[in-house]
Amino acid sequence: MSINNFPAQLVAAIQQGYLAREFQTGLQSKLGFRGVADREVFPNAIGETLTKTRKSLKTPVTTPLNPTANTNFDNGLTSSDWGVEQYTLSINMYGDTIDLNMVTSGVGIASQFLANAHTNGIQAMQSLDRLARNTLFGGALNGVGGYLGGNTRVVTTLGSAGTSVAVDDIRGFQRMLIEGQVVAVGSAAALTVTIGSGVYSLVGATADATNVSTAPDGVSGSLTLSANVSVSDGTAGNAVVAATAPYVIRPNNRLTTAALAAGDTLGIQNVLAGVAALRRNNVPMINGAYHCYLDDLQLLGLFRDADFKYLYRGAYGSEEYRNGEVIELLGVRFIPTTEAPQQAAISAAAGPIHRALVVGQGALVEGDFAGTGHSDIPDADRALIEKIDDVAMVTREPLDRLRQIIAQSWYWIGGFALPTDSTANTSIIPTATNSYLKRGVVIESLGTDGVAAA
Repeated sequence: MSINNFPAQLVAAIQQGYLAREFQTGLQSKLGFRGVADREVFPNAIGETLTKTRKSLKTPVTTPLNPTANTNFDNGLTSSDWGVEQYTLSINMYGDTIDLNMVTSGVGIASQFLANAHTNGIQAMQSLDRLARNTLFGGALNGVGGYLGGNTRVVTTLGSAGTSVAVDDIRGFQRMLIEGQVVAVGSAAALTVTIGSGVYSLVGATADATNVSTAPDGVSGSLTLSANVSVSDGTAGNAVVAATAPYVIRPNNRLTTAALAAGDTLGIQNVLAGVAALRRNNVPMINGAYHCYLDDLQLLGLFRDADFKYLYRGAYGSEEYRNGEVIELLGVRFIPTTEAPQQAAISAAAGPIHRALVVGQGALVEGDFAGTGHSDIPDADRALIEKIDDVAMVTREPLDRLRQIIAQSWYWIGGFALPTDSTANTSIIPTATNSYLKRGVVIESLGTDGVAAA
């Protein structure tokens, strides 16, 4: 497939790099959830899974050695090992295409050709950003749930004490870590959960045949406990939280998403609480600040927060107020995005639910297939494939009978995963939390007035 088979107008666009620049403009048009991911090259084939291992540190020693035991070859010492934990990274191929009929396009062929490349670039950027977002909030299917996992509520009040409780979302309750490996929850691998005010052992999670979860990409179902759950604990609306669940913050200390009420908008104290949780786990910053991804209605609520106004009192000339946008504040880099998960109102009086995510370095891993863009075509013809930010753009010459239709396509081979930090426990970091996923905090709130459209 020689590049000479293309019309002269398009040959110039390809050879001079105009096409690549149009595609790259779309990919870099805005910051998004993908920006927090650590990139790794994935050498395996499509559809395969790579298991990565993360090791822990060893517990500090604060007890002096006994001088009388300083004998023999071991000097009174006993060997101790560091722990490990594993996460899996699977890759798949994503892509799309658009056709350009050179005859019907008329004299506008070159501009439409570049416009198609730009549109493909925007689509690719949004697709990868959404995949990253879905992994952060929902987690991989074979993992321990995302940063919304392990935190739900009872949806049906028990008629009498029983071992099964219906909940809004079972993500984060299906699997747990045993000696660093992800295993299904069961009688041999029970997960401690709090339902209402009682503590129980979870031995199973079953998804509903018809999903009625209100959470973004949630999975409704029932949880099976090893002992009866009391009616008072199994009352609709009560919080259900796994002992290893990520930290979720809500204004006014609301216990569940459904409990959010009018006035529960994002405040600077909620963001600071998220930062404190990350710092308690010693999560590294990203280029000197934690990232906070939020939508514009949450950002507007922040500007209406009394503590925020007090902080900026007298700063009427600040760029933040002039532009209506926070760049960096109190160790947090605020990144407005239109890709933040939206949820319809659970209570009509409260309004739609908005979710911000405060994350540090290492919260997300992106695996990019090493063979993306590979071609056996001689180097002289490689201009048909452009690789931008690990996304391949392929321009195919017209192969139809009338030699009129050019295909412009893009594809990406890769995947995202959430590494856990369960080995960073209180023996290593005294202030650490018990969460598997420690590098992010979700902040749930309403919009600016509680009734803004989602």
